[in-house]
Amino acid sequence: MEYILSFILWNPDLYAFKIGGFGIRWYSLCWIVGIVLAYFLVKHLYKEQKVKDEYFDPLFIYCFIGILAGARLGHCLFYEPTYFLSSWDHIVEMILPIRHMADGSWKWIGYEGLASHGGTLGLMIALYLYYRKTHMNLWHVLDDIAIATPITACFIRLGNLMNSEIIGKVTDVPWAFIFERVDKVPRHPGQLYEAIAYALFFLIGWYFYRKRPEKVGTGFFFGLCLTLIFSFRFIIEYTKDVQESFESGMLINMGQLLSIPFIAIGIACMIGGKWMNRLGAKR
Repeated sequence: MEYILSFILWNPDLYAFKIGGFGIRWYSLCWIVGIVLAYFLVKHLYKEQKVKDEYFDPLFIYCFIGILAGARLGHCLFYEPTYFLSSWDHIVEMILPIRHMADGSWKWIGYEGLASHGGTLGLMIALYLYYRKTHMNLWHVLDDIAIATPITACFIRLGNLMNSEIIGKVTDVPWAFIFERVDKVPRHPGQLYEAIAYALFFLIGWYFYRKRPEKVGTGFFFGLCLTLIFSFRFIIEYTKDVQESFESGMLINMGQLLSIPFIAIGIACMIGGKWMNRLGAKR
């Protein structure tokens, strides 16, 4: 009994609320809150920077589709390719939130499995397409989105915490969580570590924006966001449990491997601001 009371027992209801047979999961709610907060933050930035309203209107659609599609495809292709590429049924499951059951029926399950690296790549592609449509300065767009991105990442990790997924390694630290839906042993709350870090990174980015607003459009904030988030992601992976069995024998896991290019891009953007600005300048 003393052993259990030394740690935090964690077993929240998966659903934030239910109405009849319909319910909204905490994970979905956290995603929605994170994206909506980013939406209003970028809207505020556009207004403050006197960007025309017609440039902002399509931004949310591009970002939403890019993040969701990228996160879903990233999980399927990076972490479970042997399953999702093994048959046409599984390819359909990769694209649509349904699963082909053993009795031949299809069941709505939602998107179970979203990867942050894929979501980041999807967002970058979506923003490039947005730039092609609006002809705005590409680095201006990327910098504004990057200022708001960490707050979305924070809420996504809180959603992972509510789902008791992406759990940490076994530990005896006093703040360890016992994820009762997983097992009965204390583990690092890796999702909470990341959520706190991303909230802090948002404050750092906002501080630099208030100090040096003229840097928007140079790629600095985009680089800062990538460097902070993925450097921390690389380090925090050492506290996480293995997500997929194929990672067991790897010196560094898939999450760390995928973080390295983003860190390199982030550093390059931070130190190459003037060149980046010319590259993405308005036509």
